[in-house]
Amino acid sequence: MDVLNGFSLVGKTVLVTGASSGIGAHLARVASQAGARVVLGARRVERLQQLAQEIRQAGGDALAVALDVTDRDSVEAAFDEAEAVFGVVDVVLNNAGIGNGQSVLDISEADWRAMLSTNLDGVWRVAQCAAQRLSKAKRPGSIINIASILGLRVGVGLSHYCAAKAGVVQLSKSLAMELARYQIRVNAIAPGYFKTEMNDAYFDSEKGLEYIRDMVPMRRLGNLQELEGPFLLLASEAGAFMTGAVLAVDGGHLVGSL
Repeated sequence: MDVLNGFSLVGKTVLVTGASSGIGAHLARVASQAGARVVLGARRVERLQQLAQEIRQAGGDALAVALDVTDRDSVEAAFDEAEAVFGVVDVVLNNAGIGNGQSVLDISEADWRAMLSTNLDGVWRVAQCAAQRLSKAKRPGSIINIASILGLRVGVGLSHYCAAKAGVVQLSKSLAMELARYQIRVNAIAPGYFKTEMNDAYFDSEKGLEYIRDMVPMRRLGNLQELEGPFLLLASEAGAFMTGAVLAVDGGHLVGSL
C-alpha cells in the first residue's frame, strides 16, 4: 500500500454531525479533499447548504441533511437520505455538541439534561444507527467520536460537560470492543482548546489568553488544521488496525504540571 494513498477516502461516504461550523465544517472539507462523498448534518440547514455548495464548486460531492442528534427519527431520516444518494455511510464523524460553563450550584435539571442529551446520548444514537446499518450491509466502517481532554481530566464550572465527554470516552472504548467482530472501528479524538464559535469570546479575552499561556505547555491554542491528521488516520485504511483509541490533540495540556 502506498503510504500516502493509505490516507485516501476515495470511494467512501463520510457523515459529519455538527457540520455547520467549527471542527465539523472544517473536517467535512478535509474529508472531501481526501476524496470522500460528504454528508453534512446539523440543525442549521442553511449553513449546511452553503458548505455543500462550496464543496461541490471545488469538485467534491456533498449532501446537506437536517439532523438533530437528540431525536432518533431525525437521525434515522438523515441516514436514510444519505443512503438514497450515496449508499451506506462508511465513516461517521460524531462531532455535534454544545458547551456552556456553569457552577454545579447553578446547573438546572434542564441544563444538565440538555448537555447529556446532545453530547453523550446523541453520540450513542448516531453511532448505534451507523453500526446497525453497516453490520446489516456486512460492510466495514469507522466511527470517530469527538470527545475532549475534559473527558480525561476536569475543569472548573464544567461538571456536566466533563461528565458527558467522559461518557464519550468510555462509550467509544466499549463500542470498539463490541463492534470489532463486524470490522467496525470506533475511536475518539480528544481535542484540547481550539478556537471556535463556541468559545471565541473567551479566548479573545485577556483571561482566556492568560489561561492558555499558563496551562498549555505549547502556550497557544490549537489550529483546526492540526486535527486533520488524526481524523484522516482514523477514517482511512491507514488506521485499519486501530480501534478503541483516544487520541489527545492538546498541545501537551493533559501532561501539564498539576
